[in-house]
Amino acid sequence: MLNILPFTLGPVSTNAYLLADPQTKEAAVIDPAWDGKLILQAAQERGWRIGHLWYTHAHFDHIGGAAAIADALNPLPLVALHPDDHVLWRAGGGGAPYGFNIDPGPEPTVDFVHGMTLHLGANELQVRHAPGHTQGLCVFYCAQEKICFCGDLIFKGGVGRTDLPGGDWAMLQASIREQIFTLPDETRLLSGHGEESTVGAEKRSNPFINAL
Repeated sequence: MLNILPFTLGPVSTNAYLLADPQTKEAAVIDPAWDGKLILQAAQERGWRIGHLWYTHAHFDHIGGAAAIADALNPLPLVALHPDDHVLWRAGGGGAPYGFNIDPGPEPTVDFVHGMTLHLGANELQVRHAPGHTQGLCVFYCAQEKICFCGDLIFKGGVGRTDLPGGDWAMLQASIREQIFTLPDETRLLSGHGEESTVGAEKRSNPFINAL
């Protein structure tokens, strides 16, 4: 079983997810978007121990709360990111042109690899490399819970933008086809912005689907 606590935070309403195994109380944060103290407080109130920060990608609005979380923890959480987004992370997530000069927090020390398995107590999540929005974007699929944390790859009724550095429309199309639409239709899609959806719903009604 996986406990999931969602947050919508920051200047562009980014979704962050606090995950915990109810037996071990081990916790991870997927995309600590902003206001890290709020995420940390929620974990502490529930007795959850944050040991991991997992980034779907390195845009500033998905990592802006990492420093506040890490500064309050000892030992530091393990930070994981695909190596193709390390340059973006070092650039502060690309926020400076928009007036956001964030502290990106501790440097990633775990490199995501396509197909690797993440463990949180008894729960397993599969890493799927899905470039297009950024070169290093990854989604995390938990087959046990029928959930995919898909970052900014696909949204309810939308898809990730590709006009930022590292974006590529052809790659985005391929990633959605190969990493999302191959999952069971009932799989819940928990994205980086907006409401949740399912694989089946997006196949049927996403207005961008005809372009794929």
